[in-house]
Amino acid sequence: MNTKNKFGFNKPRLLIVGCGDVGMRLLPLVRERFRVFAVTSQPARCAALRAAGAVPVVADLDRPATLKRLAGLAQRVVHLAPPPPDGALDVRTRNLTAILPDGARVVYVSTTGVYGDRGGAPTPETTPVAPRNARARRRVDAERVLRAWAVASGGKVAILRAPGIYAADRLPIERLQRGTPALAREDDVYTNHIHADDLARLCALALFRARPGRVYNASDDSRLKMGDYFDVVADAFGLPRPPRLARADLEKAVSPMLLSFMSESRQLDNRRLATELRARLLHPRVEETVAALARTTSA
Repeated sequence: MNTKNKFGFNKPRLLIVGCGDVGMRLLPLVRERFRVFAVTSQPARCAALRAAGAVPVVADLDRPATLKRLAGLAQRVVHLAPPPPDGALDVRTRNLTAILPDGARVVYVSTTGVYGDRGGAPTPETTPVAPRNARARRRVDAERVLRAWAVASGGKVAILRAPGIYAADRLPIERLQRGTPALAREDDVYTNHIHADDLARLCALALFRARPGRVYNASDDSRLKMGDYFDVVADAFGLPRPPRLARADLEKAVSPMLLSFMSESRQLDNRRLATELRARLLHPRVEETVAALARTTSA
């Protein structure tokens, strides 16, 4: 037996930065093709990452000195780490680009929040960014930093802008149980979704098929308003539908952060996923997937 083949030492290297839920779903898709290094800031997660087929690396994007061991480690990188919780800039992405090798290929998972409020209009990737809150502005900053790095280093970056990520354990069950209100139909906003498994698959495809410098709306085919999404989940799991309030009344009933998610409306155009990444989503419509999840839970 070739020992190098057995342990994957002669495979190309892939670095996953921010290997949380989506990263763990990505690992089974790439571990046979790559020797995968997964960055975590929590030493307690090393055993789980190793069991999933990755080489764990303890490092912290907020502490540049801990990133030195990553310098030049891999020519392919999936960047899943969120920006810091405050500030105007994404210093974490700045710290990461400082140790990336020239010519590397990077896939970055951003957010569709960078588009801001579109009033429910169709939103292709060519739509100018117009972030309305600090979280989205930090994502715009990260995208710009990565593009500047690519120009300076000869690298290639692809950006997947993800909307609301859902899965069996990422549904608004507790919200429905609490009876948190939703917007009245006449005030409601369009929301967009992607299943966590599909987002992981899109990351894997983008490593090979994404065009350099390209943005992709990593969204499914659903066209739901937010309150209707909550109704779909409530009906599937036998929970009461949320009460509907006019926007003026809702502002008094929910937190400012929650209100911010209910103040932006857009319908994402996801055609590039099929035409360029040649992706076929496992979960193209929220309604069907949520119904299937409910049946599995009750079985």
